[in-house]
Amino acid sequence: MMKFLIVALLPLIATVHGLDNGLALKPPMGWLSWARFTCVTDCAKYPDTCIHEDLYKQMGEKLIKDGYVELGYDIVAIDDCWSEYERDNETKRLVADRTRFPSGIKALADWMHSKGLRLGLYGDVGPLTCAGYPAQNGPGDGFFDIDAQTFAEWGVDSFKFDGCFEDPKNFDVLYPKMATAFNKTGAPIIYHCEWPLYQFNANITPNYESISKYCNMYRNHDDVWDSWSSVSSIIQFYGDYQDTFGRYNGPGMWLDPDMLIIGNFGLSETQWETQMSFWSMWSSPLYMSNDLRRISKRAKKILKNRRVIEVDQDSLGKMARRMVYDNPKGKDRHFEAWTKEMAQRDGKTIYAVLYYNDQPLGNPEYFTVSMKTLLPNENSDSKFKVVDLWEEDEDDARIGTFQMSDSLELIVNPSGGSRMVLLTQV
Repeated sequence: MMKFLIVALLPLIATVHGLDNGLALKPPMGWLSWARFTCVTDCAKYPDTCIHEDLYKQMGEKLIKDGYVELGYDIVAIDDCWSEYERDNETKRLVADRTRFPSGIKALADWMHSKGLRLGLYGDVGPLTCAGYPAQNGPGDGFFDIDAQTFAEWGVDSFKFDGCFEDPKNFDVLYPKMATAFNKTGAPIIYHCEWPLYQFNANITPNYESISKYCNMYRNHDDVWDSWSSVSSIIQFYGDYQDTFGRYNGPGMWLDPDMLIIGNFGLSETQWETQMSFWSMWSSPLYMSNDLRRISKRAKKILKNRRVIEVDQDSLGKMARRMVYDNPKGKDRHFEAWTKEMAQRDGKTIYAVLYYNDQPLGNPEYFTVSMKTLLPNENSDSKFKVVDLWEEDEDDARIGTFQMSDSLELIVNPSGGSRMVLLTQV
């Protein structure tokens, strides 16, 4: 049996009230182009993978045909590189690239809506987007109001607001300015901010009271890359800052650890499963960034695991807490155990628990944690049925019934392996 450092009890952490626009009461779900398709604009050389209106329609069609929509994945989000390099000379409005978006953004939004989907768009709090396209700040009062009105008229449903080419010291004024502009339109646009991310990188302490007041979603960590080192760094970051983050995650306000890269090239299937598990344990927005036209059957199963998605979409919207962190001195990070409190079902208490093995070599290993460590606020006479959320066979999924005096032992693969289980009171 391993000996673990118990790092946290499961306190009753009070969350603050999020953005009161009636949107994103559960973590938004959908598909976002950036991690897989980045800013490829050469449609002559890459006709199948360039940023073009047909790409987004094809992904929307796959969301419907392959059953993602019925699970909640209903947003198709455009990232950077969608506009012309200059605003309209007369109106000063943004214009979609006339070659790659010949029908315009409004027509694309109308198409999405006709299919039961929503459309996301991208901008930047600075004068230019990260790829150098015109953004919302500028001379005088900038273009916040006119762009918000334009996006509303186009029928945009969500808006990702990046932070390039602007001093993060100004974000506490500029991000609320865009929120105010959206509110003036009266349009139901989910506001997706990258406000704290850039402030963290500039050694500025983010004001989460303000961020959660103005934004429906907010990024904290650098962009996810298609590599395990990137995903594991996000896991580490969320554990290290859990005392802060847990207060600002809930209905209407969600911390965004960035896109799901499941189905791409850099992770093993085991690591795909672990990313899906962690994002769901955190009640995170679930935005896939992959090529749904070419995704493997295994990746589809992971992304469409209904029981894991139910953990993500739980009505309490709580972020899991890291209860055990075993990091032996002088050795690579090894084992963690996380617990998520969920809404009761039929009067029964529910938790999700995740074991995580980031040992970079070796065989699968057994890890044992006491129920009291996993569920420190439970009564000593409580009992829980434990079911594995990744086992498809019902018999194989049953792990057993555990009293609070017991310990939960699970075997976990190394190199980013995990086990995710549901504990239901009996």
